[in-house]
Amino acid sequence: MRFSVQRLVRFAHTDPSGIVFYPRFFEMINNTVEDWFADALGFSFARLHQEFSAGVPTVHTDCSFLSPSRLGEVLTFTLGVAKIGRSSIVLEIEAQGRERPCLRAGVTLVYTRVEPGKLESTPLPPELRAAIEHYQIPG
Repeated sequence: MRFSVQRLVRFAHTDPSGIVFYPRFFEMINNTVEDWFADALGFSFARLHQEFSAGVPTVHTDCSFLSPSRLGEVLTFTLGVAKIGRSSIVLEIEAQGRERPCLRAGVTLVYTRVEPGKLESTPLPPELRAAIEHYQIPG
């Protein structure tokens, strides 16, 4: 199973030529991850921070920009889980617009306890791990 969400390319996302300025794609990727946690997993970032004193910072990302995306275009972002570790989650995220892929990204998150002056990885809670497993890509 994969999670999908649509994003409208807004004026704020584009450069003077009217195409998405590449750093804005990273914001859209992060918004997709945040929406997945809230809408699909039931663990909003607010809940993670407030109830669990935890977060899921990105520790690695790679991205290929496959075609330009333009102002007014609607992009479909699709997220799947490539790997689940003790505390890490490796995601594959793709975006498509106008019937063609525009980006492909890999994102590694680490479940981390957030305490004053201290950040350390910790095992994923069983309830969160079980929710994440529903989005694992076969193979």
